[in-house]
Amino acid sequence: MADESFQERTEKATSRRREKAREEGQVAKSMELNSAAVICLGFVTLYLMGPYIAGQALALMRATMANAPSLALADPTFTGVFRNHLLKFFIILGPVFAVLTVIAVGVNVAQVGFRITPKAAAPQLDKLDPVKGFKRIFSVRSAVTLLRDLLKLTVVAFVAYRVIAAEFPEFYRFADMTVAQIAAAMGKLALELALKVGAVILVIAVLDYIYQRYEFEKSIRMSKQDLKDEFKDTEGSPQIKARVRQIQLQIARSRMMEAVPTADVVITNPTHYAVALKYAPEEHRAPHVVAKGQRLVAQKIKEIALAHNVPCVEDRPLAQALFKMCDVGQMIPAALFRAVAEVLAYVYRLKGQGVH
Repeated sequence: MADESFQERTEKATSRRREKAREEGQVAKSMELNSAAVICLGFVTLYLMGPYIAGQALALMRATMANAPSLALADPTFTGVFRNHLLKFFIILGPVFAVLTVIAVGVNVAQVGFRITPKAAAPQLDKLDPVKGFKRIFSVRSAVTLLRDLLKLTVVAFVAYRVIAAEFPEFYRFADMTVAQIAAAMGKLALELALKVGAVILVIAVLDYIYQRYEFEKSIRMSKQDLKDEFKDTEGSPQIKARVRQIQLQIARSRMMEAVPTADVVITNPTHYAVALKYAPEEHRAPHVVAKGQRLVAQKIKEIALAHNVPCVEDRPLAQALFKMCDVGQMIPAALFRAVAEVLAYVYRLKGQGVH
């Protein structure tokens, strides 16, 4: 028989296996999709906010030039001026950075959802193993990744070349344009280049995401033995479940025996069945079963009943019917009302005569 550890993983992963993989940081995610979204939406944001950014930057430059003499006297090294202007420049670009951050986080959350996994964030010392690192570098997966990146670079370079080559005639007109016109033309070209390159990267990203999902599903597949082991972990082994059922049965039987002394009568077969009945009008509208059993359990019920002066009445058909039709704690069915009423009337007459 083949070793179960070498069984093929042909079964789809269970929800518990997926949850465990997620806790370990193993999810289906494409970094290409993040890059494509940031490039496309980022350049659109930059194009829309371009006039604002250009205006603020121009105002900053004008203020610097107008106050150059006083700034030079106050700070001959211009260190403070550079630091102050750098801070202002980052404040001007702040909205763009904020939008790019929201885009990057949003695309990531859209792919894998939002969840903090400390186990995945913890440092993994096995990644520092040079032997394992060498194997990762020269693995089939690394070769596929390298070919994919080369293909992506080739396609992106070709698209970029085609976009720029189409604008070559426009470059000769720059000599007759103002600086503002040249800036506007270059901005339009940059936006067109970014959108077309971004569109190509987006197509590649979608294909990469599909591939990553395929690889992820393949990596978390389970063998039939894995499914059995997981079932044992979640539901418990058959031996444990059998033991639990045995303990539950013993507890229920013990409680049932404790209720026998409270019964009004025990109806017997006489040796095969014993059913203890109690009639409490304030609790139930009809007599109900407080204990029942067959063979050894029936004998035990009769012993307890005799020890506590509970009458035992032999009625084979009634005992069999009660045993089969009623559970412990259940009221007797209407079809047995007459027969049980006759037995109870007989028992009450015996008690009235002082006979047990």
